[in-house]
Amino acid sequence: MTLALTHAHGDRITVTHEATGTELFAYVYRPEAAWEAPKPYLHPIRTLSGALVTDYRPNDHRWHKGLQMTASHLSGQNLWGGNTYVHGDGYLALPEKVGSMAHVAFEEVSAAGDGAVLAERLTWHPYDGGLWAEEERRIEVRDLDAQAGSWSFTWTSAVTNRRDEPLRFGSPTTHGRPAAGYTGLFWRGPRAFRDGRVFTAEADGGDLMGSQAPWLAYVGEHDGRDGHATVVFEHATANDHAGEKGTHPAHWFVRSDPFAAVAPSWAFHEELVLDPGDTLSRAYRVTVADAAWDRAQVTAHLAGHAW
Repeated sequence: MTLALTHAHGDRITVTHEATGTELFAYVYRPEAAWEAPKPYLHPIRTLSGALVTDYRPNDHRWHKGLQMTASHLSGQNLWGGNTYVHGDGYLALPEKVGSMAHVAFEEVSAAGDGAVLAERLTWHPYDGGLWAEEERRIEVRDLDAQAGSWSFTWTSAVTNRRDEPLRFGSPTTHGRPAAGYTGLFWRGPRAFRDGRVFTAEADGGDLMGSQAPWLAYVGEHDGRDGHATVVFEHATANDHAGEKGTHPAHWFVRSDPFAAVAPSWAFHEELVLDPGDTLSRAYRVTVADAAWDRAQVTAHLAGHAW
């Protein structure tokens, strides 16, 4: 068996690449500090050689935890964590607006050969603990490629509105702050990745905030060891969602300064409205590679590894 699972019940599941002894990631689902909007997350995430590509509770944003599903503005609640953006007043400490996402049960936890699956049921809650949504989440490890020094995983979330009124997904940008459309699946890179190279198939760097592209790559250089890593984020074309304002294709939220962060935002420029009983489905793939890949290498790798 290439991959092994270790389940510390009530805490986390760790996936290890047996050939190298590298812990590729830990999925942590224990509750954490209320002000940080408790929710499960992936951290640490590592390359096949063991290099770290996520950060956890950095001093600038304690609620940034590896890779996690978030909702920064959800019908007046904050399932992102920390202070809440209020147009005209900036970020305010409003604990009564900070919600949570809670683990309910795992439907599948398995590893076979070079693949692994974590399938989970979760619930989404406002500050008062009411039930706003139920989520079915599936994380699947695949495409271990020792020659390329890379591996990937897919993350699929299906969120069903359990309220009697619509859920309105927004972001600081939909509430008045320019170039801050973060929400949805969010990655925080290590502090060493600041000022890394960011590119898509057609553009580089500063032109990417709020843009659209099928994939986005982030190349960072490590502290403590020589070399670089590349993290590639993709969103499925089926992620477009027909809401009351039309389709909602992903727009990239991306920063390399003052820290490394990427989110294929589902509500960057306008709100996404989910009616009672309806389900919002999103699928993503993340590829983690040792070395600094260029555009041609990313393109070739993705072409050779179908979803």
